[in-house]
Amino acid sequence: MSSFGAAPAPILTEAELKLLQALVYQECGMHFDERRTHFLQDRLLRRLKECRVDSFYAYYRLLISQQGKDELAKLLENLTVNETSFFRHKAQLDLFQKFVLEELFKQKSARREYSIRIWSAGCSTGQEAYTLAMLVTDALAYYYLRNPLPMELPLPKPLIPPPWRVEILASDISYSVLRHGQEGAYSEHQMATVDYGYRLRYFDKVGERYAVKKALKEMVHFDFHNLKTEYLPQRNDVIFCRNVMMYFDEAEQKRLIEKFYRCLNTNGFLFVGHAESLLGITKKFQMLHKDSGTAYQRVEVRD
Repeated sequence: MSSFGAAPAPILTEAELKLLQALVYQECGMHFDERRTHFLQDRLLRRLKECRVDSFYAYYRLLISQQGKDELAKLLENLTVNETSFFRHKAQLDLFQKFVLEELFKQKSARREYSIRIWSAGCSTGQEAYTLAMLVTDALAYYYLRNPLPMELPLPKPLIPPPWRVEILASDISYSVLRHGQEGAYSEHQMATVDYGYRLRYFDKVGERYAVKKALKEMVHFDFHNLKTEYLPQRNDVIFCRNVMMYFDEAEQKRLIEKFYRCLNTNGFLFVGHAESLLGITKKFQMLHKDSGTAYQRVEVRD
């Protein structure tokens, strides 16, 4: 007697693989080459069993049907590896805090433009966005130690001294990780890289978890964005998009860098993953390198 669970796994044919690869690429730009076919197959099989469909072709038909929209979203969510942590790649974050923010504060103060807008693209469960919020808050406080404001600040002192406004947009293709980020509560294990001082200033201990304090949480807005689309957040001073480009092929990477160029303010900054590079992909950004931290600055070119 064979039950559904004991049935042999359906075989993925070359033609079915090509169809599904093309569909995923078309929907979100993720490209699964030979090295990552096994991973794609494993994730597809999981969803196939979940939907109780008996062949990969039947699953493909479901994905392209009107009723398959939710399942397509679930598949894409399963294909992104949501690895993230607080204060990831310290050298990069030091470059961001000590050089990039310092530059922005100086330029904007001189122009009397007191707003900073940062986009964390592919934010996963929110640790990167909240890390950036903590770093900006500290950098502004340090900036005003050296350049005091001409006015007394109201008490209790606000996290961001007026007239400054800081907005951090955190976006992802997965609704479940966005919900987690919006909740802003993390386990002891997830907090491993957050030191005592940061925990004290920016988190409240609630039972077994650490909850991001309200004032910091209000700086971060979570939103769904698919980097494949044209409609993306504009007028950013800094974009962080780390360990996302590696999912894309070169053509899609070029398109994405072009979009980021348009989404940045004049002389804005782009941070990509530690193992990712813009070399050979574009001439519209110049590399900044300090103490093993790397970033790219938008070069103003005439089209």
